[in-house]
Formats: sequence, C-alpha cells, structure tokens
Amino acid sequence: MADDSPESLIPYDEIVQEALRDVVGRVLSSVEKGGSLPGGHHFYITFRTRMPGVEIPKHLAQRFPDEMTIVIQHRYWDLHVAPDHFTVGLSFGGVPATLRVPFASVTDFVDPAVDFSLKFQANGAENDGAEDHDDAENDAPAVVPVEDGSNVVSVDFTRKK
Repeated sequence: MADDSPESLIPYDEIVQEALRDVVGRVLSSVEKGGSLPGGHHFYITFRTRMPGVEIPKHLAQRFPDEMTIVIQHRYWDLHVAPDHFTVGLSFGGVPATLRVPFASVTDFVDPAVDFSLKFQANGAENDGAEDHDDAENDAPAVVPVEDGSNVVSVDFTRKK
C-alpha cells in the first residue's frame, strides 16, 4: 500500500521539539526562582558540545568533543535561565566551571527521581546517532533505570516517504 499523503509544508517536528524544549526551560526557571531543587528532584542534561552558543572550558571540550552529560543535584551554583539557554556553575574534578548551554543543543533531559525523560534531536546538529561519552564528573547520583510505564517522552520525527 503506497502512502499518497503529501509532505507537510508546516514544520510540525520543529514546532513540537521547541515546545518540549520549553519544558526544560520552565523546569530550570522554577528551580532558579526557588533557589534549590525541590524534594529529591535532580537532573541529567545531555547536550552537544559543538553546537553554536555552547560555552564550556577548553579541557571539557577536549574530553567531551561531541556530547556531554551534566548532573544538577547537590553541587551547582549560579543557575540562570534565559529564553534560549541556561548557565550553571559546576565542579569538575574539584575545578569550578561555568557552562552556557543553549536549549537547542540539549539531546536528553532526565529527572530520575520521578522517572521523567525527554529526548531531542539537537537543532542544526548532524544526527548520526548518539555517540558514546564519559559519565558526568560532577556530583553524579546513582543511575535509576527507566522501567516500562515510566513518564518517558521520546520524540522521533521520521518523515513518511
């Protein structure tokens, strides 16, 4: 059976990706306004390190040339959220650093405390599949596996041809 539906002239996939990235911004803004993470919430945020607007120290860019995961839980400071990015202070091997992460570079956002996860394609990035990367070096808590029935939202926009 051939699919005769026309290709959309409306970029639905981009619109949905932006809306879901707004979820990340709203959550981080809430933490910024509250001054701390509520309850047991903590975040794993994975982002593409080569995306325009990403600012990380040179030694981290060398160690994580494509993708990096950070943990926002116990030891972070100066979390500031703007409409298109966030900045946060973290410590890596005892060395403090400030990171600037555009929301367009984020590929994963996970709150293991409540089994919530969002997965994205990084805007403007070549999507050649996720590459292996080292674990986050800042205060990483134990990984909680995502089980069936969790609140995982995976957005996969493959065009029908």
